[in-house]
Amino acid sequence: MFGLTPAHLVLILIIALIVVGPGKLPEVGAAMGKSIREFQKASSSVQETVSTPTAEPAAQAPVQASQTVVATGDTAAAVAQPASRAD
Repeated sequence: MFGLTPAHLVLILIIALIVVGPGKLPEVGAAMGKSIREFQKASSSVQETVSTPTAEPAAQAPVQASQTVVATGDTAAAVAQPASRAD
């Protein structure tokens, strides 16, 4: 998988036994297994979210002739303007 041979795995196990101790080693292994499973679940949910196409944005209502579009900051708003009278 990562180029680890059985000799490497035995060496890692011996170092883990020395550092953690034989009594706590099963607890540490179980905690690591749970952590790895949670990480895999989180990464798969992120991959599903990223690969799922998003819905197209809803079509905006067309701006009528009596309205003027005013841009403020990041947004644009349609503001009603009174119709001009030709007297």
